[in-house]
Amino acid sequence: MRVVGTQAYGSRFVLNSGPYPAGITQDATSVRRELASLLPELRAYARFLVRDPSKSDDLVQDCVVRALGALAQFQHGTSLKAWLFTILRNAFYEQTRRRRREEELLAAHAQTAGHVLQQHHGEITDMSRMLWTLPPLLREALVLVGAQELTHEEAAAVCSVPVGTMRARVSRARSKLAEAFKEGQRPWET
Repeated sequence: MRVVGTQAYGSRFVLNSGPYPAGITQDATSVRRELASLLPELRAYARFLVRDPSKSDDLVQDCVVRALGALAQFQHGTSLKAWLFTILRNAFYEQTRRRRREEELLAAHAQTAGHVLQQHHGEITDMSRMLWTLPPLLREALVLVGAQELTHEEAAAVCSVPVGTMRARVSRARSKLAEAFKEGQRPWET
């Protein structure tokens, strides 16, 4: 990279090397801008998945690092949001598998050492609690389409299922929630 000049701003230095850094095209720059604009939605979906603000931020960071590393694989003309949600979801499942294995090892160690693992759970609103009583596939479909405002097609792409399957999952999830609220059920209290 050829540095044209530097300007000091406090303790920061800004390198002026032309309109785009070496190897970055205008298309890649626009994708990066769009990626940055999607960060709040990625954070919201990550918070839904992991239910912990700190861990969700780590998950989003992992997603962004993976996306930037695979930017050449992004197909222009497709939904960047769906692509990023897919990366985020896959990273979540990978971390979940890894965490499950770690917990198994810790539990085995705790049994031999006589320690008990404790998990802390915060208070959750009624809607959130009801949402978590849904089967995982229905819950995921409802959050992607309802809360994250993905189209059925984009949500289907994120979950790698046909569009009809995604529509059916969303419909069943909505029906189950409506029925439970209508009947005044509170499954978490039983």
